[in-house]
Amino acid sequence: MRIVIAEDDPLLREGVALLLRAEGLQVVATAGDAAGFLAAVDEHRPDVAVVDVRMPPTHTDEGIVAAVQARAEHPELAVLVLSAYVEQAFATELLASGSARLGYLLKERVGRVEEFMSALHRVAGGGTAIDPDVIAQLLTRTHPGPGLDRLSPRERDVLALMAEGLGNAAIAERLVVTDGAVHKHIRSIFAKLDLPPDDRADRRVTAVLRYLERSRTR
Repeated sequence: MRIVIAEDDPLLREGVALLLRAEGLQVVATAGDAAGFLAAVDEHRPDVAVVDVRMPPTHTDEGIVAAVQARAEHPELAVLVLSAYVEQAFATELLASGSARLGYLLKERVGRVEEFMSALHRVAGGGTAIDPDVIAQLLTRTHPGPGLDRLSPRERDVLALMAEGLGNAAIAERLVVTDGAVHKHIRSIFAKLDLPPDDRADRRVTAVLRYLERSRTR
């Protein structure tokens, strides 16, 4: 796996690079600003980019803007975004954008090596990885919408893990239940949210968005 890191804090940038190299991954370039990141992606064509949300010069959304541009120019690029705290609007938009090969983690997660590496590999493999602390904060801000108040506590648990990007087997392992039980809960979630089978939309992503969208207006 070939990786480019974009992070303006030199200590964190080099720390992440050392961690990834220690795990046997190839860090082909690092950058401290958006322009350097985009140049590195063009030059090295990495499999994954690890990108900070806030970068110079304004330290607002340069990292996100650069990541979107990089994905537009290199659609096969997987992006794992790091943030110091929950950027609510971006976390929700991440799911709305299709979510394949995209991840959003709090920076503190980097120190939990197994979880960080699991998220990185999930994103590189074409999946989604949303920090569980991000999901927890969004869920606590959510106003129940149509159908959401009908979800059981267990179905809420399943939906939260779906939001993290976990598949059925991983959800079953986390909740210590069978795959069949998870499948049953997901079918029930779709039914209660009035999400019939539709090849034009990913019902898992739609269900999560339906649950989280109310947090935007809180």
